[in-house]
Amino acid sequence: MSTRIGLHHDYFTEQQRTILEHDGITVTAFRYDTGVEALRLQNERGHIIVLPYLGQMIWDVVFDGRSLTMLNMFDQPRTVDTVVDTYGCFAFHSGLLSNGCPAPEDTHPLHGEMPCAPMHRAWLDVRAGEVGVGGVYHYVQGFGHHYEAKPSVTITTDRPRLSIDMAVTNLSKYQPMPLQYMCHMNYAYVEDARFTQSMDEEVFHLRDTVPAHVQPTPEWEELNAEIQRGEVDFSTLAEGHRCDPEIVFFADDLARHGEVVEFAMHSDEGYAYSTKFATADFNYATRWLLWNPDQQVAAFCLPATCRPEGYLAAVARGTLIELAPGATRAFHVDTGVKEDS
Repeated sequence: MSTRIGLHHDYFTEQQRTILEHDGITVTAFRYDTGVEALRLQNERGHIIVLPYLGQMIWDVVFDGRSLTMLNMFDQPRTVDTVVDTYGCFAFHSGLLSNGCPAPEDTHPLHGEMPCAPMHRAWLDVRAGEVGVGGVYHYVQGFGHHYEAKPSVTITTDRPRLSIDMAVTNLSKYQPMPLQYMCHMNYAYVEDARFTQSMDEEVFHLRDTVPAHVQPTPEWEELNAEIQRGEVDFSTLAEGHRCDPEIVFFADDLARHGEVVEFAMHSDEGYAYSTKFATADFNYATRWLLWNPDQQVAAFCLPATCRPEGYLAAVARGTLIELAPGATRAFHVDTGVKEDS
């Protein structure tokens, strides 16, 4: 049985206010100085902060006393149109008509229109032992596409993990819509961490293109060459401090490794983080690594429907999904502290 509680903008003030207590989960509403509305969902192991009206970003995640969120330059989220202008969150929804880094011939913004979408409605879903934040965004343009996006994020009473979901429905009565989606989770950089995956073989390979936002340096070019020659092993972060600009790896055709796959990042201190998903939802994954004094991230697995190289690249590779009129696609990710580490 589920109970839905509608949210209203006047719930959110500068003073934090508890709006729900349920099965060991406390939900607090507040508003940042920047005007962005936020919900803190606290359970026995930590908390998450969700921005219910700004693309339903997950701004921060803290479990077992550790922040899972990348080091960044933003102390608060900002109300902006493009994600790069508020790039400090744990996770955002990348897509949906286009996704990733646009090529020079592409016309879409970095990571598409969804990351900072102004949500039309938001709510809490309350069930036995869990609370979720959900919402709906309607995209429509004259002479363009028309869809409904329903993101959600859920935590349970006693687990240091969260479920991230997205459902997309094409509301056009006659035309298919392109669909590119990535669940973009910006995990904290863990010193000397090692990476594992549920399949026997190493599935990631180095990106061989240079997106517009990357400005190569001689040191970066040498690191790429060493990786290509097999002289540097990025199954660990032993060389992670050299990832400036970013080093990116792609994993394709994950369905050949099973119906459900799991990727993990293990620390030397005994804890680990993992991400699990069905390959029927996401047949591709990206590993994004960056380390400098301002930004540090070890996004060990970004599940996606295609590579994040932009709309035209997906068309050329034949990986662009076309969603039929009236059809819905749903996506689910389970992520957080790995409980069997």
